[in-house]
Amino acid sequence: MLDLLRAASILYGDCSQEAGSSDIYISTGKVSVEQMADIIIKATDLEAEYNSKQYARDRATAYSQLNQFEMLFDDKQNNTTTWQDAIAAIKLAHPKP
Repeated sequence: MLDLLRAASILYGDCSQEAGSSDIYISTGKVSVEQMADIIIKATDLEAEYNSKQYARDRATAYSQLNQFEMLFDDKQNNTTTWQDAIAAIKLAHPKP
């Protein structure tokens, strides 16, 4: 869902929207049709940027479930590659586009 208020804020600074209304207000008043077109374009760009980084959010979640320091220590002690294998598996499961 497009975040029009965030896009308007980036383009025009402080802005507001009344609950239950689709109208957005900036310092000069209600946004014009032309300004709303710019806001929609900006919101679409922001959404595309967010969506393009889903793999990074998925990887971060998977990485956080690993006890990486312990894995690294154990690998050094046991001459194994458990940590490297786990990281490679996560990257394979969540490839960078």
